Formats: sequence, C-alpha cells, structure tokens
Amino acid sequence: MPSVRIGVDTGGTFTDVVLVDEETGQIVTTKTPSTPANPADGFMAGVHKVLEAHGGSLGVDAVSAIVHGTTVATNQLLEDRPGGTSHLGFVTTEGFEFVLEIARQSVPDGYGNSYFWVKPPRIVPVGRVRTVGGRLDHLGREVRPFDEEGAVEVARWFAERGITAVGVCFLHSYANPEHERRMRDVLAREHPGAVVSLSSDVLREYREYERSVTTLVDAAVKPVMRRYIANLSERLGRGFSVMKSNGGVLSAAEVVNQPITTVLSGPAAGALGAAMIAGTAGRPSAITLDGGGTSTDVAVVVDGEPSLTTEGSIGRYPCKIPMIDIVTVGAGGGSVAWISPEGTLKVGPRSAGADPGPICYARGGTEVTVTDAHVFLGRVPPHLLGGEIPLDVAAARAGVEALAGKLGLTPERCATGILEISAFNQSNAIRQITVKRGLDVRDFPLVAFGGSGPLLACRLIDILGLPAAIVPPDPGNVSAFGLLTVDVKNDYVRTHVSRDPLPGLLAEIFADLEAQAAAALDREGFARHVYVRSADLRYYGQAYEVRVPAPEGPLDTEWRGVVEERFHREHERLYGYGYRGDPRHAVEWVNLRVSGVGPISRPKIARRTPQADEPSPVATRDVYYEQWGRTVVYRRGDLGAGAVVRGPAVVEEYGSTLPVHPGFTATMDDYGNLVVVSDR
Repeated sequence: MPSVRIGVDTGGTFTDVVLVDEETGQIVTTKTPSTPANPADGFMAGVHKVLEAHGGSLGVDAVSAIVHGTTVATNQLLEDRPGGTSHLGFVTTEGFEFVLEIARQSVPDGYGNSYFWVKPPRIVPVGRVRTVGGRLDHLGREVRPFDEEGAVEVARWFAERGITAVGVCFLHSYANPEHERRMRDVLAREHPGAVVSLSSDVLREYREYERSVTTLVDAAVKPVMRRYIANLSERLGRGFSVMKSNGGVLSAAEVVNQPITTVLSGPAAGALGAAMIAGTAGRPSAITLDGGGTSTDVAVVVDGEPSLTTEGSIGRYPCKIPMIDIVTVGAGGGSVAWISPEGTLKVGPRSAGADPGPICYARGGTEVTVTDAHVFLGRVPPHLLGGEIPLDVAAARAGVEALAGKLGLTPERCATGILEISAFNQSNAIRQITVKRGLDVRDFPLVAFGGSGPLLACRLIDILGLPAAIVPPDPGNVSAFGLLTVDVKNDYVRTHVSRDPLPGLLAEIFADLEAQAAAALDREGFARHVYVRSADLRYYGQAYEVRVPAPEGPLDTEWRGVVEERFHREHERLYGYGYRGDPRHAVEWVNLRVSGVGPISRPKIARRTPQADEPSPVATRDVYYEQWGRTVVYRRGDLGAGAVVRGPAVVEEYGSTLPVHPGFTATMDDYGNLVVVSDR
C-alpha cells in the first residue's frame, strides 16, 4: 500500500492542496476555488483533484494521513458574522463581573490624530455576564466555598435565554481548578445543550483579563468548529488532523475540545513550510513572507524554528496561547488604492477580496488594487493559474488611468506608486517582526511565497537591505506543503510565581505537565514522546516576562542557574540591558511550560537536474520597470539547477509570478528555489 499524505490549506480565494508520495518522493500540487459558504466543499474537491493528478488509483480511504489548515475559527472571530458571539455567555467570580470592561489600557498606535479613543466592544456584553459566589486565593486555597445554589441559578438563566456557549473563568483557578470543574458539572446537569470552556483547561496561567478573553474565544468558536469537523469527518469517512497555531498538529477528534488552538492555522503552516524549504537550501534563519489576496503574513525563523509568542491576538481579541509569532498587514493583491482626504495616495488595508475582486477579474470590481497595478505594468501575465482565469487588462488600464487623473499623475507613476506603498507596508511588517524583536533584518534572507508574495521581492531587497530573496517552487502551495512537515504538538502551562522556587516543587509541576502531555500523545497513538520545557521569567517588579528554553535533566540548583542565565542573555538581546548578579533586581519565575511532541517523518525535497544550457525565454511582452521595454518571459518549469535569469525579466509559473527588476539576478538552486540578489 503506497504511503501517501495530503495537506489541504483553505484560503479566502483558493484551497491549496499538496500530495506527498513517501515511497517515490513525488510531490503533487494543485489548487481549487474555495467555497466560503461551506469550506468542506472546496476541501473535498481539492482532495479528489490531487488524487486524480497523482494517477487516480487511490481513494481517500487509502491515504495514510490528511492534514488540514483551516480559517473557520479565525473567520468566526474576524468577520463578526450575524450571531457570531450572540450565543456566548460568561461566568466569573462574584464581584468581578466587570473584568472584561476594565480590560487593559492599551491604545493602538498611540492616540494618533484622535482626541478620544473608545475601547472596542467586548466579546461578551455585561448583560450576559453572571457571577457565582466562592473564592480561592493565589495559592489555590479556598477562602469561601463554592456557591452551588447560585451556580444552578446561573445555569438555568443561560438555558432560558438560549445562550449555548459558556466561558467560565474564576479568580485564581490557575492555581486550583476545583470551583471551575464544579461549575461545569452544574452546567452539564442544568443546561446540557451548552458547550463549556474552562479557563483552567484553556489557559492555566494568571492575568484574569487575558485568561477570560482567551477562554471566551475558545467557547465562541467551539460550536462552529464542531459542526465543521463533524461534517468533514462524515464526508471523508475517516480521521484527519488539523494544524494548530503553535506549529503542531492535532487529530480532529481532539481539536474540537480546544478549537482556539487553530486560530492561526494557515499562516502557521506557511511559516513552517518556508522554514523547512530555507533550511534545506542552507539558510536556517530567514524571514518568511506569505502574500495572499487580502493580506500578507510575516514571521521570522531563527536556527530552523519560527519564533513563538504568547502575546498574540485575533482581531480585537487577545489570545494568550502559544502561537507562531506572525505579523499580518493589509497588503495583498486585492488591497485597494484610494485617495485620502488630504489628496494623497493610500493602499489598503481594505481589500476587494475575491468577490468582486480587482478590476481585472471582471466580476464587477470598480476600485484599483495592487493586482491591477501589476497587470497594467505588465509584470504579471494576462491570466491566472496557467490560463484558467483570464484577466481583463484593458479594464485594469482604464481603472489606473482614471485614478492617475484624479491624482494628477501619469498612469505609470500612479501604478508604480501603488506598488511602492504596498512594498513599504510589507517592509514595515518585516521591521516589526525583526527590529522590534532585537534582530537585524539585514542578517536574514526573505522567503517569499503565496500567490502575491514574490511580486515585490526585488523592492523589499532594496528597501530593507536584505541579502537575498528565496522564491520556492509552487510558492502558492507552500502553506499546504508546510502542513506535511509538522509534528503533533500540545502545550501545557502552570503559573508558579516565586523568586526562590524550590527544586522539588518545580520538579512536581513539570512532572504533572509532562503527564498531561503523555496522555494526549498516547491518545494520538504515539509510542515515542518528546517533551520540551520552557519557563517565563522576569526581574522582580517587571510587569511582563521573557520566555526561555529550559534544559532536560534533574531540576537542581545547577539547572535553575542555567535557566536564569538564559533569561539574562535573552533580556539583554531584547532590551539591551540586564541585571545579572545585581541583588537589587532578583529574577522572578512566573510560568512553567511543557510542549509534548509526537515526531513524524517529513517529506524530502529532491535535488533538481542541472541546467544543460542557457535558459530560453518562452515569450516577450511590454513590461514597465523604470521605463517601458520589451521584456523576456521565462517558464519556471523550464529552468534547471544553476539556471540564471538576469533582469529585466519575468518568471511565470502556475500559481505565481516573479518579476526580476533591472539590476537583479535570479538563480535556480539545487532544490528548485529561485534565489534573487541585487547586482548593485
């Protein structure tokens, strides 16, 4: 029986599919239109299409593994669909009903030009918040007993009003989950139709506001994720796995119990796929740039691993779960060019999306987008997906000319201005993920992928001083490929605030976390378990922590010293100073973490056949770089290892296009990547 694995990444415009045959090493890629009304339709169409492309001899039941990157949970939060959170209720400790209203004082980008800043609407309005008596202290000791009668009244109140998803977050439940578990039992008895999320299950660490919102996000997406997973499982007739935000995967049967872990499912897969591609090409550290139709997702890979954070957010909701550190900017192919009240040209963040899409899609779009600018300048072909989707070049030209007339610019200057603004928007996202994290952007090559990712690669090299840009083969399918490179991974955390933690107590907490990880990996069927420890530390008096890896071995004084030394070094790298050896600034331990990993076999990227002679262009067309000129066009599939394309030129393939500007060279490496460098 052939060992075949399939990765399916559902995007806003296309569902990307990659098949890996582990016996032959064959990698098959394809795309199919996404179906936002029911993403499972596009998923199934993509699976059947890639199996046909593989030869058509296998059915879905014969595939050894299917891994899915989904946007279902993310869209539920970002799109504010009717009824998106109207089914949601919140239970907290008596006297703390306004924890969501108090929140944090966090003014985005300063006050700007506004005299006032109004906090965004809460995920649960105060009218759907209920409290229950009972109280624990910060060590988990019971101060007042749990109010069983009050809990029954609350459960019945939710049932009477049809509130079908409930988040429960009691004060200090990270130290002792007993009261929350009793509340869950009451809800199960009095309101069995409700789905319930407990903060002690979702995020067992302190900070009540972040823990409350994270728990409510989990509860909000549970119903829709359970319906989607059940529908997909029934249609597949088999199990599958789902990509998580932390860079791991989990079986669909398990992920329905923790759907919040999927909120960055697709972008996380892209960062991991790009990390493997860059590492194979001898570049273990890189910046990844995933350019789509609506936005661009940027991450940084250091020594083969994408950076992680626990300070992420989805839309306006903070989600304090481990996730790959991704910065998203509204700079995609569909980003709209518009004129500000001051009369200046702006691009994004609003997008034309896939429907109606850019003007050149000829689906009723009337606003000029980044894609229209590329089409007008000849930098992309007059079609998408190898001719499957024709583009209306004349309509794009008319749109650019009309916008240019309003600005008093030539059409060429207007179009290049649109692309320049988009490139600077992307470069700002890259600076945010590097410079603001204490990294020098000039040390990292850029891995540009996604349908629109490679289009501005040359400009980003110039703007940021990057050493190179790497464009993988089939760049539009890198996220789907990344799904097949991922281990099963679960994260567990426990708050333990101490300036002098006892080794015995640390060992006890880590042992408990590893036992939870082991149980989950056993359920997933893994005989081999890998446990990765880390800890969050800070200087006493600081408000936030720095996460550092913790070594294996006995948890003695020497082990503690190693972790604290790592903290000093990381603090110095991030902030430029540290207090090593200063008794006035003691190190305080805050959170202990364990990641349980079930390793998988990763696909191998085959070497390419060397280029026998000079590559031959397949066509020429008029392209505007610094001026209009007849420009050679290459088909990427015709290029072998060592092939060199000197700008000005255009390299086209099924899912994307690489414009090679004058003064740049693109060289095919041994693994099929086009490595772009500046000749200046």
